[in-house]
Amino acid sequence: MKALLSGAAIALTFAAFLPYIVSIRSGRTRPHVFSWLIWGVTTLLVFLAQRAGGGGVGTWPTGVSALITFLIAWLAFAHGADREITTSDWLFLLGASSALPFWFLTADPLWAVVILTLVDLLGFGPTLRRAYAHPEQERVGFYSLFVLRNLLVLLSLERLTLTTALFPAAVGLGCVGLVLLLLWRRRSLRA
Repeated sequence: MKALLSGAAIALTFAAFLPYIVSIRSGRTRPHVFSWLIWGVTTLLVFLAQRAGGGGVGTWPTGVSALITFLIAWLAFAHGADREITTSDWLFLLGASSALPFWFLTADPLWAVVILTLVDLLGFGPTLRRAYAHPEQERVGFYSLFVLRNLLVLLSLERLTLTTALFPAAVGLGCVGLVLLLLWRRRSLRA
């Protein structure tokens, strides 16, 4: 059953990312390069920490997401998406990069997951700023699918611990917040 849930989460990952990638390539979506770079780093490191924490087959959607997230960061850069890089963007990237040495020093993947989850949530910062100003340039459906996907990830984890569950739960809630912001801003701009 866990493998089936993990497979469904991976399918949702592709279902969410493929239209998003097409939208970037066509110029309809202009994601923030640094948000996606930060999310790629944090997601990859969380995947490694979840594996170390015994998450088993439930970690594979996170690993797949990490690879696709790096692809989106590259596409965002290559297709002229939002390249405005602020000091806070650099700080978010530094924070994401600092989690690996912290994990190494503590020998506890939980601390890495806590740091990475915080950094990943902070990585929403550039995207939230951009979504507020240009809500039509982000896809509500994309982030909505990730709410469902993260729920499936939680259900597919072989070992449900803070180390394995914190990241997908927090990112799922972050996506809920972004969806609500996009819907609110689109409605308020139409009024």
